[in-house]
Amino acid sequence: MPDFTLEEQYGNHICGIDEVGRGPLAGPVVTACVYIPHKKRKLSFVSGLRDSKKLSRTKLEYFEAYIKEHCIWAVGSCGVEEIDEINILQASLLAMEKSFRAMPEDTSQGMSALIDGHMLPKNMPCPSYAIKKGDDRSCSIAAASIIAKLTRDRIMEKLHEQHPHYGWDTNVGYPSPAHKQAIKIHGITPHHRKTFAPVREYLETQAA
Repeated sequence: MPDFTLEEQYGNHICGIDEVGRGPLAGPVVTACVYIPHKKRKLSFVSGLRDSKKLSRTKLEYFEAYIKEHCIWAVGSCGVEEIDEINILQASLLAMEKSFRAMPEDTSQGMSALIDGHMLPKNMPCPSYAIKKGDDRSCSIAAASIIAKLTRDRIMEKLHEQHPHYGWDTNVGYPSPAHKQAIKIHGITPHHRKTFAPVREYLETQAA
């Protein structure tokens, strides 16, 4: 269960950062940075924070409302062009840096960051700590995962309105069988990641 053990270990003025969207064939990778002020940590919603993958849409939206009301947060992203240019890992790390830099300056001053995963962005402007399975261990990272997931899901749901063949309203760009079949039938969109195997293989087939 996430708690504040890591926040207390590394210093109370610390935020959590998490990413969503490494695996999809389409759409951006999105990150969020969340700082839960010390005086807000005992609010009732905080004890229910979980990794976003373990929450229903209803629960995600419930927690999102409280996070946005009581915490300080920002999002960052890298689009498909950046993903294809520098690879998805580096794009994820860059988006994490972007989300921290988007935080209000009066909050980020003197702040440290807990970052989900085992790698750190190269140019983080603050002391940062890589936390494996961080969204299961840190309330700050769990909160960031919720903001990042809903932000990205809504982007893909909006794109679904323009490109309804791919099922992005349900698979949010992940390589479901229906999504991969739609690529074979309808081709790709500007929102597809050209360096990802099913998309790349389609392009190679077309070129041949």
